[in-house]
Amino acid sequence: MIKKLVKRRWQRWIGRRIPRADVQVFSQKNIFILPTGAGVVYGVLLLIMLITGINYQNSLIYLLTFVLGALFVGAMHQTHRNLSGLTLSMVRAGEGVAGDDVPFSLRLSAGKDAGLAMRLSVEDSELDSVHVSSGQSRDVVLPIPSAHRGYLRPDRIRIETRFPFGLLKAWSWLRPASAGIAYPRPLAAPEVLSQVDDGSEAKSEAKVAGQDNADLRPWREGDMSQRVMWKRFARSGQMVVADWEGEQGSPHWLDFNSFPGTDTELRLSYLAWLVSDRVQKGARFGLNLPGDVIDPDTGPVHGKRCLRALAVWGEKPPREQDTLAFGTRKAVDDIEQEAAV
Repeated sequence: MIKKLVKRRWQRWIGRRIPRADVQVFSQKNIFILPTGAGVVYGVLLLIMLITGINYQNSLIYLLTFVLGALFVGAMHQTHRNLSGLTLSMVRAGEGVAGDDVPFSLRLSAGKDAGLAMRLSVEDSELDSVHVSSGQSRDVVLPIPSAHRGYLRPDRIRIETRFPFGLLKAWSWLRPASAGIAYPRPLAAPEVLSQVDDGSEAKSEAKVAGQDNADLRPWREGDMSQRVMWKRFARSGQMVVADWEGEQGSPHWLDFNSFPGTDTELRLSYLAWLVSDRVQKGARFGLNLPGDVIDPDTGPVHGKRCLRALAVWGEKPPREQDTLAFGTRKAVDDIEQEAAV
């Protein structure tokens, strides 16, 4: 309980110190610096040397202690200068498949001082040894781990440097306002027709001609249980599926309602697979979702539009003032930990 309270107060403090934005300029107000493990050992050794010099009144030990101390102070200033005046901005929030790493495009712009040996990180993903020359800019791509379909926005993207000697580390964060998108993970869909009637004559003729006809075929993984001939299975032990020739629906439409009795996320995964399949074949298709209809069209651009619609269907975009990660694996872990408490 105490750990949870401290964590919330820390997040609120960071939220006030570093507001959510797609562009962050680093300065004394938002750069943090502390000794590393090696720096702590270095400081302890300096203290031991100083005590030894005082005890023996040895000028050489004094000299060495002060020289090494000055080196530590110089390293502290240089480590801080690596981030001071640097600008980190979001170029484009990425899109990808749920469960995979979604690429976010970032831009680093250095001020009068160069940014050396920087590391960008978030959760289980990081970029090492990023250098930006003085007055120059550099674009990088940071993969953001996703947990499920929908909007994807990390709470903080950490930037850190330990140059020159690794004795100190200076760091800060970019708290992006823009969110990426994670598409539903495609799953091979069963053979179904939509329940959307496009009024075509060919469909009407097929319906009349095949009103009472059905083709029987062996069961395949992904077929819905409603299509299995269970009486035949009880008699012979063979699982066969009926494909009705006279089923209603247009082949030009991908319909959310074509999979009755199927879980919502599974339906969206089926539709994502069908969208990719239609785009690959160059077929014309439309998408029918409850409350969202995309007219039939062809091409990769149309496919991307349909995948975005599937990704965000039923999802609310993250608000700018939200302090937690959204759609990442860390966000899921935080929710599970709160539920356990």
